Amino acid sequence: MIVTKNIAEIHQNHSEQVGKTWGFVPTMGYLHDGHLSLVRKALEENDECVVSIYVNSLQFNNADDFDNYPQDMERDLSLLEEAGVRLVFTPDQEIMYPADFGVSVKVHRLSETLEGISRPGHFGGVSTVVTKLFNIIQPDRAYFGKKDAQQLLIIQKMVRDLNFNIQVVGCPTYRERNGLAMSSRNVRLTAAQREKASVLYQSLQLAEKLVGQGIIDSKDVLFAMRELIQSEPLANKIDLLSINDAESLEQIDSIKGSVLISLAVFFDKVRLIDNVHINI
Repeated sequence: MIVTKNIAEIHQNHSEQVGKTWGFVPTMGYLHDGHLSLVRKALEENDECVVSIYVNSLQFNNADDFDNYPQDMERDLSLLEEAGVRLVFTPDQEIMYPADFGVSVKVHRLSETLEGISRPGHFGGVSTVVTKLFNIIQPDRAYFGKKDAQQLLIIQKMVRDLNFNIQVVGCPTYRERNGLAMSSRNVRLTAAQREKASVLYQSLQLAEKLVGQGIIDSKDVLFAMRELIQSEPLANKIDLLSINDAESLEQIDSIKGSVLISLAVFFDKVRLIDNVHINI
């Protein structure tokens, strides 16, 4: 397995792989089974899978979150080699954002709602780093988890609007046994918090159940979700609870069509996100 920080080496590898398709999985490291499911999908659909590991400072609006983001490069590389990845890009800050760096990429409107309200500047940082990585790796397909539903929509629109010749593939959310969506941040939870955080997925399942029973008033569904989450003492703050059109991300009063139900909840200082996509 080739591990490099060198952009020229990436390009050289690409030129030596003429006629082969490249699947790309961008990560910030501390890999879990969710990341590895993206890698497996990329390997199924392409001749090669390229993975990047880079903790992108531009997408953190909370310095504490950035400073405490878990990292274990040796473990990550071992997992990727075992999975069959041939090429890993591990740039540092100076390579991605040299001192004179002065460009940003922003997808308007989609970036300014939901997570964009709680985390100003976050999606601009995501769009900028993904644009750079796409230009460096030049993949045929790129793989992202649907747990970050808003991010996936933003990247898909960015690819369309900027005419990237890349297929963006959304992959199902990978969950722990209790239903908690897998995230690198989960390692910062205590054992008790990790167990009780299952209430988040339970609230989304409750929403699906209520809609299935014909309750389509968003206020009623959100009220029931909020009550369930607040019944768990370790869930100390609901930061986001929303029902939106799955394409435009506009809030909707009545649940119909393609709908995204999403949440963000703090367990102590750890902010956890999750969502379900339903069609009615």
